[in-house]
Amino acid sequence: MDNRGVPPSGARGLVVVTGGLGFIGSHTVVELQNEGFEVIAIDNLSNSSESVLDGIFNITGKKPIFEKMDLRNKASVQNFFKKHQDVAGVIHFAASKAVGESVEDPLLYYENNINALVYVLQELKELPNANFIFSSSCTVYGQAEKMPITEDASIQTAMSPYGNTKQIGEEIITDTAKVTNINSILLRYFNPIGSHSSAEIGELPLGVPQNLVPFITQTAYGLREKLSVFGSDYPTPDGTAIRDYIHVVDLAKAHVIALQRLINKQNLAKVETFNLGTGTGSSVLEVIHAFEKVSGQKLNYQIVGRREGDITSAYANTDKANTVLGWKSQLSLEEALASAWKWEKKIRS
Repeated sequence: MDNRGVPPSGARGLVVVTGGLGFIGSHTVVELQNEGFEVIAIDNLSNSSESVLDGIFNITGKKPIFEKMDLRNKASVQNFFKKHQDVAGVIHFAASKAVGESVEDPLLYYENNINALVYVLQELKELPNANFIFSSSCTVYGQAEKMPITEDASIQTAMSPYGNTKQIGEEIITDTAKVTNINSILLRYFNPIGSHSSAEIGELPLGVPQNLVPFITQTAYGLREKLSVFGSDYPTPDGTAIRDYIHVVDLAKAHVIALQRLINKQNLAKVETFNLGTGTGSSVLEVIHAFEKVSGQKLNYQIVGRREGDITSAYANTDKANTVLGWKSQLSLEEALASAWKWEKKIRS
């Protein structure tokens, strides 16, 4: 890998990670600390636990500074950034993220995902190092017309309020960058899964999981009676929906590289966009069978009707991230599923 993917010496700094105790946020905190960055993790603990700090410490030997804060409180955001003028950048994960839940409670999603973003940007634009990494999503493409999806694919009408908040978020950042000193990279994730190889941190949804893999692992462990497969009549080889499942550690490493690109002023535009995925689509049934293979567990699953807001297929063209960022996913679907199962067993033991 060339120097675009390796932080040079002397370039470390203080990084704010919002949603820093969540699934992707905690793994990114680990990778930042491994690269020598100081980290402040902000989280309101609505879908995470303070115990994640112990997992981060057990991996890296260091806990990030932790601020319990709800970013929907504008005064709290203002006070925080008054105290921390010297940040090298902000990585913004804090958001509600479940497609189905967003259909049921759209106002929660608009309040949480939009207001918090606006309040952070309002403070960031006043700082000397206004570097911003946005946790976006392949949902901004809606049901893309062509596979694999490139960054140039047209933005379709969102299929869910969640997807719409990511589209609106990107628009807010782009408009703001035109008239401020903020430089931003939008990272459009496909489907993050897995856990750290140490099983010290992983995906820990509160309540009933909204995502496929934690529902698989909880079903395999016996916490859930059966797994529902939403739809078997999609126009795909086995009738189930296709997604691009990327290991969360690969995803986390991409954030460090993207932030370093902004710190080193290597970005070629005020706002850059990259897909983060593996480039391979896997159906729901393929994921189930891969899990059964790596875990040795037979899953109890049933086919049910489609879920509102779901699309047929989405997998990434990652050429831009591979060539411009010097980043490429390294870990396989099977490795990701094995790590998720290791994590599930550890937290239940």
